Amino acid sequence: MNRWLSLIGMGEDGFDGLSAAARTLITNADIVIGSRRLLNLLPPLKAAFHDWPSPFDPMIDRIKGWKGKRIVILATGDPMNYGVGALLAPQFGGELAILPNPSAFSLAAARLGWSLPEVETISLHGRDTALLELALAPGAKVLALADGDGTVRAVADRLVRRSYGNSKVTVLEHMGGREERNVSFRANEIGTERFSDLCTIAIECTAQAGAGLLARVPGLPDEAFVHDGQLTKRDVRAITVSALSPFPGALLWDIGAGCGSISIEWMRAARNTGAIALEQDEKRRQMISNNATALGTPGLKIVAGRAPEALIGQPAPHAVFLGGSVSDRAVFDGAWSGLQSGGRFVANAVTLEGEAALIDYCRQFGGELIRIDISLLAPMGAKHALRPQLPVHQWRAIKP
Repeated sequence: MNRWLSLIGMGEDGFDGLSAAARTLITNADIVIGSRRLLNLLPPLKAAFHDWPSPFDPMIDRIKGWKGKRIVILATGDPMNYGVGALLAPQFGGELAILPNPSAFSLAAARLGWSLPEVETISLHGRDTALLELALAPGAKVLALADGDGTVRAVADRLVRRSYGNSKVTVLEHMGGREERNVSFRANEIGTERFSDLCTIAIECTAQAGAGLLARVPGLPDEAFVHDGQLTKRDVRAITVSALSPFPGALLWDIGAGCGSISIEWMRAARNTGAIALEQDEKRRQMISNNATALGTPGLKIVAGRAPEALIGQPAPHAVFLGGSVSDRAVFDGAWSGLQSGGRFVANAVTLEGEAALIDYCRQFGGELIRIDISLLAPMGAKHALRPQLPVHQWRAIKP
């Protein structure tokens, strides 16, 4: 197939730092598209220059209209690493040639002597710094793409608030260019120095007393969530999320989400998962939002309303959790019908009415019904005993 469109990654060293093949494509191009910063790094060319628009989506149709011309799109570093390549590749398939440069992560790892497979890499470029929460752990190393000074300061502030203020932070600017600069400091000693746009942040996590360990494995402490009592407790939650079986890219419907604990644990457990938390109570929706931001899942979608009406038009999920209204057949039918074939349905009940409904669902749709009994240590006079909590009945099924 004729590859008339080329996507070329460029570093701070500009045109001279490109491979011979990349330089030839640019020299022979009819049209070159890129940010003004990258276009200014090119020598005089015969090609027509077009600034990179924001958002980029409208440019895709223009590019398709230029088919037959030799077109080059310039991007920073590796365009397949949090770059525009992921947007363009599905649109143009085999018509697109991609020539990457070293990514900011590769350059930063080389500067720091870090092994990339042992480093958490995230993008905070145009994204909520709450995403950093998923990477924080004692001794962890993190590389994060950043928008600039504002992102650096937000990261430092988050580290301090999470009792990681002693963590070493290095800001790497203009890597590979004449203005390259690396600045290191402790998160709690950031000072007033300003940082350039499109920098990379390296973090060596040092946990202080009280930092706590918020593992990615389901079962966060109950006190990690702001709630009003409507909370799936830690041990039952761990069993529930395990039964839901989150996997990368999967979507969950959390119906009657309460404080959002199931949705949040689902999203923390696997990369690029999504969740829709359906909750009719306004105060609880605010709690869900606060918990999602605090626990590293700012992408959690919160929907106001009641099932099944509020489920209409939502994308079909790979899993459904029903923690309330289990005996409401209309709610169940709406959730079950919306679930993708092969998807998992998990419902919890503590009342006799809920238990009866789960027994009925199990008879009709198969699956398995289990009883979860948890006892917690409690004082009994001068001694102690294990005091049982309300048993939870859980139905699990896979939709044919």
